[in-house]
Amino acid sequence: MMMSLMIEVKKVPDSDVAGDLDPRVLEVTLEQMKKFASFPKLEAKDGDVGAFPIEQVRAMMGWPNLDITTTNVGMSEKQIPGRGGDITVRIYTPDIGGPKPVVVFFHGGGFIGGTIHAVENPCKYLAEQAGAVVVNVDYRLAPEHPFPAGLHDCFDAVKWVYENAEEIQVDRERISVAGDSAGGNLAAVCAIMDRDLAAGMIKYQALIYPTVNMAGVETDDFKWRIDEYEINHHHELIRGIVQALGGAKLDTLYLQGNAEVSDPYVSPLLAADLSGLPPALIVEAEYDYLRLEGEAYGRKLVRSGVPAQMIRYNGMDHGFMDKLGLYPQAEDCMKEIAAGIREMFKSS
Repeated sequence: MMMSLMIEVKKVPDSDVAGDLDPRVLEVTLEQMKKFASFPKLEAKDGDVGAFPIEQVRAMMGWPNLDITTTNVGMSEKQIPGRGGDITVRIYTPDIGGPKPVVVFFHGGGFIGGTIHAVENPCKYLAEQAGAVVVNVDYRLAPEHPFPAGLHDCFDAVKWVYENAEEIQVDRERISVAGDSAGGNLAAVCAIMDRDLAAGMIKYQALIYPTVNMAGVETDDFKWRIDEYEINHHHELIRGIVQALGGAKLDTLYLQGNAEVSDPYVSPLLAADLSGLPPALIVEAEYDYLRLEGEAYGRKLVRSGVPAQMIRYNGMDHGFMDKLGLYPQAEDCMKEIAAGIREMFKSS
């Protein structure tokens, strides 16, 4: 019997209202709209990468989140070798003994922005909750370093963790990858590369609102429609939030002619075969342009025989993980990933 993807929907805390933003998201959104009203749209017209206001756009990304750990989580920073030069990683280690599971984490930012600083607190919290070492990777960004530079850095970091497990006190047989948005794409693609190379390093993947169809190609299982989103309040505002990423031409900046946007290492939803991949947890926000393609990816994984779990946070928008300490859903998201990792390796 063909299995179907089960989606766990988490309601807005302390609310029975459907089809609306979480009040916290509404407050932050209105604040951001005022702050960034004069900032440019995410477009690179006619492939003119040089005209793109990269520094302004990078300044729009991230949020000053909080450290909510309650135990000691050590942090060290290292330079590790990669095929494109040294890669900076930050390693978060919970205060527990013995070889631990390890999560290699890739930050979001549309392949052009984001930093390891922005995800430091989520990584620390994940390390604490999962009882795992978390390796936060400072991969190279486009447009200065177009595809596949950042992807190579991410995969090389996984390989380094596998080959240097004893040094960082982790179990090389319990490696997971995780990431948010563009980082979710990189995690998914690393899992596919690992399978394609028969490396056998990656055992679990946690994808937080990943971009998996940068080509925007319709498939038998995917067609983007605003009607798929339940919007009962703040109609114009929510439609704007949902569609904000729809006009972003980040593939131009990311690829720069080095690959087709339909390449499975760019748009994993378009891969001909997803069988043999590690179990996946996919986390989505209700009001995220990327939600529908993420759901389609989850369904395709299940059809391919890959165990996949999906969680949707109602009332949330893209990037909610950044608000750790402000949005309870950000904390819950990291707890769910931690629970998935513990469950995956409970008999190890």
